[in-house]
Amino acid sequence: MLPAIFTLDVGGKPVLVFEAKNLRESWELCHEQWLREDLARQKSGGVPLWDGKATLRTRYATASEKETWLEAGGEPPPDELVLAYLVKLDV
Repeated sequence: MLPAIFTLDVGGKPVLVFEAKNLRESWELCHEQWLREDLARQKSGGVPLWDGKATLRTRYATASEKETWLEAGGEPPPDELVLAYLVKLDV
């Protein structure tokens, strides 16, 4: 089975896209402590991407979201995860 591109929605808002083998693997990413910490630390417009309470949900990416992932450096080496943010991050 070929990997697919998925979108992580935070509280219903698309935040980032990534590659996973299947929907279950994408769902498991939502529960990774390092990702939750990163989402709470990263800000967009001065607001954290995740407040620690909003629902984290994955789904298959739309065509435009897939394009964002490809532009961000899609087709990474094996075992390397590319996260492409769909929101402008504060620097």
